[in-house]
Amino acid sequence: MDLGLQGKVALVSAASQGLGKAAATTLAQEGAKLAICARSDQLELTAQEIESETGAEVLAVRADLTSSKQIESLVERTLSRFNQIDILILNAGGPPPGNFLDLQPTDWEAAIELTIMSAVRLCYAVVPHMIARGSGSIVAIQSYSVKHPIDHLVLSNSLRMSVIGLMKSLANELGPRGIRVNSINPAWTWTSRVESLMTDRAKRNRTSVEQQAARVTQDVPLGRMGTETEFGRAIAWLASPAAAFIHGHALMFDGGAVKSAL
Repeated sequence: MDLGLQGKVALVSAASQGLGKAAATTLAQEGAKLAICARSDQLELTAQEIESETGAEVLAVRADLTSSKQIESLVERTLSRFNQIDILILNAGGPPPGNFLDLQPTDWEAAIELTIMSAVRLCYAVVPHMIARGSGSIVAIQSYSVKHPIDHLVLSNSLRMSVIGLMKSLANELGPRGIRVNSINPAWTWTSRVESLMTDRAKRNRTSVEQQAARVTQDVPLGRMGTETEFGRAIAWLASPAAAFIHGHALMFDGGAVKSAL
């Protein structure tokens, strides 16, 4: 299937590794031009890797997603380079693990800046441009925890639901203006962050990483975690013109882990 991404411009945040990198790589494979951002030294290496693998044009911009000025600069540099933004992939590193009493109000404040306000600020920076063009596609990477809270991740469980609320509201507002808004909500997908979470659980429970991975997938009908490649294909389709009538949807990328009908 041709996803219709040839010549489109995609801005993917927190794309140096993990699910953000998977999204950026597949979009590039399908013909999109990319702007990617992250704080780490890995960003430039990721850009070079994607360019080498796909032949796509990639702009790498160092940006801290908790800084409104750096987000504004990221969007300005993207528009200066490509003159348009067709796709916005909202992504940010997950907040730290912990139960409620393990955390302090300052932890919540930092997590709000990272998880919620990064999405808000990116949308404020990009949506006016999409409205002027009369088209666009926004996809927020969140988590299946919006349907199924995950033990020891109270920050993520709580705040990601707020982002889904934002996406649902924007879908109502922006759909009539030609802009599609969706989210994709992965269950356990093997990335460096998931490896870190499994390591944290193994230490607390005095088990192995392999045992913890088996535990979290025991109720997944497909019997395993998703892969980064599978995730990249799913989000590229959702963001693309091939999914032109998919709007206001929270897509579960979970191997059937969420059992609810709605």
